[in-house]
Amino acid sequence: MKHKIFGNNLQVVALQLAPNELVYAEAGSMVYMTGNMTMTTESRGGFRKGIKRKLTGESYYVTQFRPAGGTGVVAFGGNYPGTIKLLELDGNKQYIVQKDGFLCAEDSVDLDMSRQRGLGKGMFGGHGFLLQKLSGVGKVFIHGAGDFIEKDLRPGEILKVSTSHSLAWENTVGFDIERSGNLKSMFFSGEGMFVTTLTGPGKVWLQSMTLPQLAASLRSYSSGSGSSGGNRSKGISIGGISMG
Repeated sequence: MKHKIFGNNLQVVALQLAPNELVYAEAGSMVYMTGNMTMTTESRGGFRKGIKRKLTGESYYVTQFRPAGGTGVVAFGGNYPGTIKLLELDGNKQYIVQKDGFLCAEDSVDLDMSRQRGLGKGMFGGHGFLLQKLSGVGKVFIHGAGDFIEKDLRPGEILKVSTSHSLAWENTVGFDIERSGNLKSMFFSGEGMFVTTLTGPGKVWLQSMTLPQLAASLRSYSSGSGSSGGNRSKGISIGGISMG
């Protein structure tokens, strides 16, 4: 499978598939596809996997794409302004991703939920009680708000992150939630009551913006006369794409 990522902060990823290749994606993320691409909606992994996806913020169903009669192209984009990152799985590594971070993946990649240890993490962590776990072999694409910030933590190295900014990390990274400071700073600093603590070794990907920040910045324009959604693909020139 070949891929190409277009754009800056409104990114789209185009995938060129051979006839025997299949990808699946979060429902509603397809931007365009060639005429020979077949599309099916499936409860991938059965009822239990569908429920797990629903609990982690994704749709119960996923959409699968496979070309017929030669190679085909299908492109995907996130449902909010942001960037796309490729993660490659080799059968040994696993990745933990916050809800809404998954975009699309090859058929050989498994999307499951990752339970957080302790009820407090779910109640106060800002990620919800469940995160997503990616495993298997193949390419997977994640989507984050704003830009990606990549950190490679040494063994024992600690990174404290505003919780909603922590998007994905290798499963070798320790994850915890703790108070952001004393009671005064928790309530009046404007930085939130809790922070995510990530402990190496392993890679971590942060997002420079969060959905609540984006919503707040757009709220003053919500009653304006500007055009509304449905223009996700118009911000990028994607005509005449050559995947060769």
